[in-house]
Amino acid sequence: MAFLSIPNVRIAGISACVPKRIEQCSDLPILSKEESLNFINTTGVVSRRVADENMCSSDLCYYAAEKMILDLGWSRDSIDCLIFVTQTPDYIIPSTSPLLQTMLNLSETCLTLDISLGCSGYVYALNVISSLISHGSIKRGLLLAGDTILKTCSPNDKSTYPLFGDAGSATAIEFIENDDSKLLFNLKSDGKGSDVIRIREGGFRNKATVDSFIMSSCSENILRNKLQLELDGMDVFTFGISKAPRCVQELLDFYDISIDSIDYFTFHQANLFMNERIRKKMKIPAEKTPNSIRDFGNTSCATIPLTMVTELRKQLLCRDLTHLICGFGVGLSWGSACFQTKNICCPDLIEI
Repeated sequence: MAFLSIPNVRIAGISACVPKRIEQCSDLPILSKEESLNFINTTGVVSRRVADENMCSSDLCYYAAEKMILDLGWSRDSIDCLIFVTQTPDYIIPSTSPLLQTMLNLSETCLTLDISLGCSGYVYALNVISSLISHGSIKRGLLLAGDTILKTCSPNDKSTYPLFGDAGSATAIEFIENDDSKLLFNLKSDGKGSDVIRIREGGFRNKATVDSFIMSSCSENILRNKLQLELDGMDVFTFGISKAPRCVQELLDFYDISIDSIDYFTFHQANLFMNERIRKKMKIPAEKTPNSIRDFGNTSCATIPLTMVTELRKQLLCRDLTHLICGFGVGLSWGSACFQTKNICCPDLIEI
């Protein structure tokens, strides 16, 4: 059983950062005009943000975190932990979280941790950092979630490149004793499906060789090498529409929460068609499911906080809200969480 209830924790703020460079799906040479229109209608992705060659996910998360710290007025010495979730770290060694600790000028007593997860990463990392803070020894923490996932995609692969975008985020979390609200989680994984989303080589199981860089044609307009991302669209779709709604419903049932009591359901932005199937399957009103995929694509572990910042900012600033979030994908792993926000800090979207 992976149901977890975490007390004494509140989300103090959420921020997000994206590259300034915008790339329109209709301008991509790998898609014909007809394919482009069909792709947009199916996935909902019209444009994405693309990081420059020298811009990393840590840079995007740094700017999101820096703005958050300043707007909250937090002393940097009061931040006791920093968790960075990504699948595009700066280096294989060292971890990126200590680098972010230094970039943000945080104390040497700040606990740092990298988590390697993609689409479910925000939900999983929110559980980890909340668990650390709930005991009270750690008072404040930053959850930084971001990916420059397009760096892993072949520009000549129409199955991946038009779908993904780059983004980073920061979520500020703090200890608050005897608060009535709790963060509730339902977390799951199944490594049997790991081949559905993967990069074949470049790790230590299958090391990079000269042959790893050879471009191979899988089908029309799908050309990639073994160091680039592969995505089995049909299997991912089947996985998403079956596991995600079940995971959400299990959480609602286990904690006896009604759908009507949730203000917003923020799902991982895999693609619009998939998310609409999930929404309709659960009979959730459309106005309760914000989507950011039109302008940003699938930004991996950053999709949930990015969607909250871009689509729910006004509500986050001035209302008490009950949220249910769900992330699902690479691993395979998936998870859902339910929590409250109360007039939190939420800066405008940052562009760098």
